[in-house]
Amino acid sequence: MTTPTVTPYRSPLPPARDGFPQLLHAEWTKLRTVRRWGFALLATVLVTMAVSVLSAFSGGSDVKGDRPPPPVGPAGAVVSDSFPFVHQTLTGDGSITARVSPLGGREGRPAEAWAKAGVVIKESTKPGSSYAAVMVTPGHGVRLQSDFTQDTAGGAVSRDRPHWLRLTRSGDEFTAYESADGSTWTKVGTTRLAGLPDTAQAGLFVATPGETMVQRQFGSTSVGGRPARVTAAFDQVTVDGGGGTWRQDVVGAVVGANGDPKGTPDSSTEKSGTWTLTGSGDVAPHTPEVDITQQSLSGAQIGLIPLVALSVLFITAEYRRGMILTTLTASPRRGRVLAAKAVVLAGVAFVAGLVAALLSFLVSEPELRDRMPNPLFYPDMALTDGPVLRAVVGTALLLAAVAVLALAVGALLRNTAAAVTLVVVVLVLPLVLLSGLPIGAAHWVMRLTPLAGFAVQRTLPEYEHVDTVCLPEEGCYPQGPWSGISMLCAWAIVLLGLAMWRLRRRDA
Repeated sequence: MTTPTVTPYRSPLPPARDGFPQLLHAEWTKLRTVRRWGFALLATVLVTMAVSVLSAFSGGSDVKGDRPPPPVGPAGAVVSDSFPFVHQTLTGDGSITARVSPLGGREGRPAEAWAKAGVVIKESTKPGSSYAAVMVTPGHGVRLQSDFTQDTAGGAVSRDRPHWLRLTRSGDEFTAYESADGSTWTKVGTTRLAGLPDTAQAGLFVATPGETMVQRQFGSTSVGGRPARVTAAFDQVTVDGGGGTWRQDVVGAVVGANGDPKGTPDSSTEKSGTWTLTGSGDVAPHTPEVDITQQSLSGAQIGLIPLVALSVLFITAEYRRGMILTTLTASPRRGRVLAAKAVVLAGVAFVAGLVAALLSFLVSEPELRDRMPNPLFYPDMALTDGPVLRAVVGTALLLAAVAVLALAVGALLRNTAAAVTLVVVVLVLPLVLLSGLPIGAAHWVMRLTPLAGFAVQRTLPEYEHVDTVCLPEEGCYPQGPWSGISMLCAWAIVLLGLAMWRLRRRDA
């Protein structure tokens, strides 16, 4: 008897594939086919723009009339350049040496930490002109500074003993030295001033930033200040290569009708070879009080709310409708399912955030700048400027990280209302409460919580040799932009890892 041949059944359908690209396609299909989720993405863009634009058009001074232009440094940035200057002409290579007394403040009080007195070789008496200077400061020792932004630290100085300083020029190279006794010299550092004319001005100067007073109570902060004054005496002054007589000027002073400085307490007097200078200005880069780029992107703080709701629903809706069973049956590797959701969400959130940030900056930044009391003190920022581009793209990255964090919280809690509330409270409520905390505690919150991610929007430069008051309610973050966004990303990655771990060990 012949055994019949049995042909195995073969389905006409192609074999199923559950690789990661297929998971990404499936999750993208889910996201784009739910209309209200698309509306949530659109709301993220519109709310971010609306809040930023309303902030731009509702604030500011809107001052009219002529406003004097500020001094501009060699790099084209606004600077502070005002101080009493006793000087003579230095042609070609040479040096200037002086012994500087301890600095004294106003009415016998200690001088400010960044008050300065020293010797300088400067292109001219014009505010903003190129210079190199070596100086003593009460709080930061000896410093070599040049062209407002360059700063090199030297040794410590005594608060009750004079200190010797020397600055030498050799072509475009300037070298600073210090000495405690005038015989044993230590090199502080070297700097270059390309293009400085052969003829420059070598002399003595003093300067000090203003006094700043901060009073902080729950719900309110008061920042006040007044001009400071510093006095120092210089003796045993020698100029190698100098010529002519000593001239006394006040750089950056407003000149009255008689040609004398108007309304300034700066002065310089000489007696028996000792010069005594009193000054109230400063020589430093100018730091704007308001970060216009950051303000133009402030709408992201509210625009993230609909994005958080979408991200949470992207996982909790499947639990509520029982669709998660189908998803996990089709792809049993649960961790990859959540990873695919995170990648898709992060991608669409990044694109939506980039569109929102671009439009917010382009519309809000010009208006914010025009409404400053003196717009000339604020640079006209372009999208191609490095800090601006970082802030705009960083805002998109910020929203992408928030989306992943919200997805992870939704997967952990599996409850839409609880997850949305928790994420919004963590990201938005601290922005309201920070003004009620001591500055130290507020800074710790801004460093260690997901709120740190907003630091990526800050574009104001920070200089070690410029004291600033970092107030949380003004959007000042104690860490750098990249460390801030890294902290938010770390929170998102850790929570996503916990959500994957829980998903593998708990029934759907």
